[in-house]
Order: sequence, then C-alpha cells, then structure tokens
Amino acid sequence: MKPEEWIQLMETTGRLKDMTRHSWTRGGRQESVADHSFHMASMAYFVQNRFPEADMKKIYEMCMLHDMGEAFTGDIPAFEKTKDHEAREKEQIRRWVDSLPEAYREKTRALFEEMEALETPEARIVKALDKLEAVIQHNEADLSTWLELEYELNQVYGAEYTKFDDFLESVRRQAAADTRKKLAQAGVCTEEEGREV
Repeated sequence: MKPEEWIQLMETTGRLKDMTRHSWTRGGRQESVADHSFHMASMAYFVQNRFPEADMKKIYEMCMLHDMGEAFTGDIPAFEKTKDHEAREKEQIRRWVDSLPEAYREKTRALFEEMEALETPEARIVKALDKLEAVIQHNEADLSTWLELEYELNQVYGAEYTKFDDFLESVRRQAAADTRKKLAQAGVCTEEEGREV
C-alpha cells in the first residue's frame, strides 16, 4: 500500500470521529461513533477473563469496525432504523470492503459476515457489548438528552443478546436497574414502575 493510499484509508475510518450518535456523554457532548467503538473495545478488554476461549484480537477488530457503515450513512438510532436503512448500510460496507487493499479485503469481509451471522462467541460478545454500551452511555448522560420512548427502551434494550452469558446478562440487568433509579430520582417514574426483563 502506498503512503497516500494508507492516509486516504485513515481519512475514511476517521470519519467515525465526526459521526455523532443519538446519545450524549457524561460531560454533555454528543457522542461520536468512534467514542462508542472505543468504549466497546474497553468493555471487551475488561471481560476477556470471562471468555478465555475467545479470540480477543478478533473481538477488538470487530469493535473497531462494527459501525464502519456509519462513516457513509451517519448514525440512525435503533428505534428509527428500517430494513431500507440496514440494506443501504450493508451496501456501503460492501463497497468500502471491495475498495480495500487486497491484503485486507477478504479478512475484513469475513469479519463483517461473522458479525452478521452471530454464530461465533466473538460475534455474540461484540453484539452484546454493542447493546450494553448504548444503555450504559444513556445512563451516564443527562436525562434531558433522552427521548421519552427511551425511558422504557433503556430498560429492555439488548436483552436478547446478553442471555447467552450469565455475567453479561447480570450487567444488563444492573444497567436496567440503574435506568430505573435514574428515572425515579428525576421523578419520571418510581423504581417499582420500571419494567424488569
């Protein structure tokens, strides 16, 4: 790869630093896709002892690349994403992967296929962390940045993806309890009114 090609590739991946997500940080700044991906990789690092059989290098690669399509489409919140949005994002990822230098093309394509299939421990871990990161991030943000529909959504989001592991499921349940506590403290609802799944 020529230096100018490498720099162009970094400019493309660097778009994720400017692509904002629906959520906000604890400090009141809108979160970027790159922030989200980095936080997921941090989460992966601190669960690696839980999954000694998993390929951590692959998990870090998946965390880094899982939302690469958003460099082209922008972030669309899960509650607004349609099948058409998903198809457009997949097509953008396909085009991007096809444009990669040959040394990276097949490996990157295989990573995206593995993440989509959700059949390997690595793909399931990354999917669970993706959902957990969003819930935890929302809990850290000021409640004024939430939409009303997120009061319920943040308590159940990602439940189907954490059930494969007791620890990840317990983290999800704790995050849901933290959501209920946050809502109760703001007088939005009592902890008893929040739904546990």
